[in-house]
Order: sequence, then C-alpha cells, then structure tokens
Amino acid sequence: QFQVMEHLFCTYFLIELVIRFLAFQRKRKAFSDGWFVFDLFLVTMGVAEAWIMSIVLLLTRSQGSSVFANSSSLRLLRLLRLSRIARTARLLRAAPELMIMVKGMIAAARSMLTTGVLVIAVLYVFGIAMRQATAGTEGGDQYFPSVWKSMFSLLVYATLLDSPAEVMSSLNEVGVVLFLLVIALSALLLLNMLIGVMCEVVSGVSQTERESMAETFVREKVQQIMFQRHGVETMSVSRKELL
Repeated sequence: QFQVMEHLFCTYFLIELVIRFLAFQRKRKAFSDGWFVFDLFLVTMGVAEAWIMSIVLLLTRSQGSSVFANSSSLRLLRLLRLSRIARTARLLRAAPELMIMVKGMIAAARSMLTTGVLVIAVLYVFGIAMRQATAGTEGGDQYFPSVWKSMFSLLVYATLLDSPAEVMSSLNEVGVVLFLLVIALSALLLLNMLIGVMCEVVSGVSQTERESMAETFVREKVQQIMFQRHGVETMSVSRKELL
C-alpha cells in the first residue's frame, strides 16, 4: 500500500511540475524561479528513488548480481530517501505565515546569539559566587560542587525555573540572595527581553513581506496589462497612454 501511494504522489508531483513548466510563456524563466527549481530537484529525487532505483534493483535481482546489489554505489542511491525530508519545505510556500516566522528567526539570530552569550556570562560569574558562598553546606555539595556544575544548576533551576524552591530550601541566606539575583537577571530580564526582540523582528519581517507581496502583485498586473495592449512583455509607457 505504501508503495502504491508513493508512486501515485510521485506521478502527481511530476504532472504538476510539467503543467507549471508549460505555463511559462518563456521556458527559460522557469529556471530563474527559485520555487520551480526547488520542486524540480525534489521531483527528480523522487523519480530517481521511486522508479529508476526500483528498476535497477529488479534488474540486479533478476540477473542474480548480488555483488552489485550490495555495492557501495547502490547504498548511496538508497540515501535518496532522505530527500523526502526536504518536501516539508513546500509548506513554506503554501503557508506564508511559516515563511515569515522562518525569516524572522533568521533575522533574529544575532540577537539570540548575543542573549546566549550574556546568559553564559551571568551563569559563569554567579557560578563562581555560588560555589564560594555555599561551600560546606548541604545544598552547595549537591548543586554547586564545582564551577561548571554550578553553571549547569543555575541554568536548569534558575534560568529555566525547574523547581527553584527545592534548591533554595537547601541554601543559606547568601546563597538564596544570589540565586534570586540569577533568576531576576537571566530568567526574568534576558529571556523576556529576547522574546520582545523576537516579536519586534517578526513584526518587521511581516511588514516587509506584505509590502513585497503587494509590489509583486502590482508588477504582475501591470505586466499583464502591458502585454495585452502591446503583445510583448514591456514596461514602457508612452506619454499618450500615461495621460
């Protein structure tokens, strides 16, 4: 059943790609369209895996060529199955909101990296302080026996807020104050600031994408009108047509 559905989907995508290619008035422009080239790559990988590879396997089995069937070259062909993962990228074209989110994440990568560096710096400074302040206590021996262990404990219990009350119950007064400072700096300040930056970046990317979509729509409509009037694809407008 899975093989039947795979061949049906492969046929459907191949027919869709052929129709899209025939829809281009100038066939060369098809290869300048990023989505068309991407879909062409996916369909080529699907055809190679579903049909060509199946024919090769049938020929090798019918001829009893077990050496070729187990060769490294044929194993590389089986890796074409990994191309199915790239089909999920087609969802970006079907849902513009996903594309906006992905572009927003890429645009906010610098802010995320900066926030991560600041969090690591805070954990390192307070990891040293917690190691010295809780030395010899039950909580210090359990959660802060070394600097790296202190940083990990602060990351899990103070930054990610995984049962912080359990850790504070085993600390002394100085340790509790330092632990609360880490919560205020990393969890409440830096991470919430990162959320605000992400929202601002996604909002800006969304506005840019809407303007780009509107510009593309207007350009296509103008080109269509000019083609209907002149019979060729031109963006030249005479003074008489403008007036």
